[in-house]
Amino acid sequence: MRAQPSRNPSSPASPHPAARGPAAAQDNEQGLPLPQRYWAILVVAFGISVSVIDSAIANVALPTIARYMHASAANSIWVVNAYQLAVTISLLPLSSLGDRIGYRRVYLSGLVLFTIASLGCALAGSLPALALARVIQGFGAAGIMSVNTALVRMIYPPASLGRGISINAMVVAVSSAVGPTVAAGILSVASWQWLFAINVPIGIAAFVIGIKALPGNVRHDSPYDYVSAVMNAFVFGLLIFAVDGLGHGQSYAYVAIELIGALVIGYFFVRRQLTQPAPLLPVDLMRNPIFALSIGTSVCSFTAQMLAFVSLPFLMQNALGLSQVQTGLLMTPWPLVMIVAAPVSGVLSDRMSAGLLGGIGLAVLTVGLVLLATTIGTHPQPSDIAWRMALCGVGFGIFQAPNNRTILSSAPRSRSGGASGMLGTARLTGQTLGAALVALIFGVVQHHGPVVALYVAACFAAVAAVVSSLRLTQTGTAASA
Repeated sequence: MRAQPSRNPSSPASPHPAARGPAAAQDNEQGLPLPQRYWAILVVAFGISVSVIDSAIANVALPTIARYMHASAANSIWVVNAYQLAVTISLLPLSSLGDRIGYRRVYLSGLVLFTIASLGCALAGSLPALALARVIQGFGAAGIMSVNTALVRMIYPPASLGRGISINAMVVAVSSAVGPTVAAGILSVASWQWLFAINVPIGIAAFVIGIKALPGNVRHDSPYDYVSAVMNAFVFGLLIFAVDGLGHGQSYAYVAIELIGALVIGYFFVRRQLTQPAPLLPVDLMRNPIFALSIGTSVCSFTAQMLAFVSLPFLMQNALGLSQVQTGLLMTPWPLVMIVAAPVSGVLSDRMSAGLLGGIGLAVLTVGLVLLATTIGTHPQPSDIAWRMALCGVGFGIFQAPNNRTILSSAPRSRSGGASGMLGTARLTGQTLGAALVALIFGVVQHHGPVVALYVAACFAAVAAVVSSLRLTQTGTAASA
């Protein structure tokens, strides 16, 4: 049953008068006119694709970068961790800032910062310089990711919001999946510097188009909570270090200290949010059962996806004896079928319950993951793996767009930035947890790690299906889309 629209009483009172300038005039709940709508969604797609792909391509290039920089493998990990840490600790603060100064301004500023930092990465001559550039690049990516779905809500009218969300979800999922393949393709014909340099022309083009195409929004004048932003950085930073340390054999004492620190700061952080009219961590939105269940579904599903994406190459190459090229090709059906499944599901989400669509999609994903896990020992043909991967892609594609639409539309329009930030945070939390669980499983299970990881992924997908289906019993408050 679809939740009936109503206004959230906890939403900020009045928008800032200055917000109703020319750029904000489009925030009339009717979206952008054509063809401006197409240009705007193209800008959003450009920005989110390069920022998501960049979080994956560095993994493939790490050995090459380490050799070029004469650095150890352990030290080179900071090329990845610096980016991931910067994105995660700044996502919610920047989404909250977007509610106050405008999503368009935060998005374009993030795009500029990301583009300049990409050039800095390409020109870096030492590992510390590259790591610093990656930190700056991560902050720019957070500016893009934090408000991208909020912008989609301004671009599309309510009746077509599912279509816009499906495009955005498809871009995020496909970019996450094809990042390693793109990196391998570039490294086969050029040096590692081009992994970052290629972002520069894309970023410039997106910025130029975005200046005219992206819509403004009505902003509210609640004061920005800088103390909460700092507390947020410590909470998520300590959690990332703890989870990463657990997966990579760090001393349990250090992990315990990091977890205790995150819990203590997190306790006071949440208490502070409960007193804010428009909190940085939208705990007020989490009181809405529909919103909370949708966030839980997102975390579990992205954990399942990352468990699969990290473990499958090991299964294919080490257990099945496939080459790197064969592995890359057989990983492709998952994102490829999403190009079809996500838009169809997005259109359906404008008419059907996200709880039902999500439950069906995640059940299909669960079956696909179990079937992939059972391929070991059966000497499968490439086609046997390909159709199982495609089945997983269909399931994930059916689930994601309706779920994202529900997260966004169950928040008031003036809190779209907070909802967008929570959506991105849920995705990153799931991906971080999934990658850490793979490392932990591989350390505990020596010979059948990939198979165990796939079964664990299936369990997370099954839990996500159950959580998604619980929304059918709820009639939580939803804001007008």
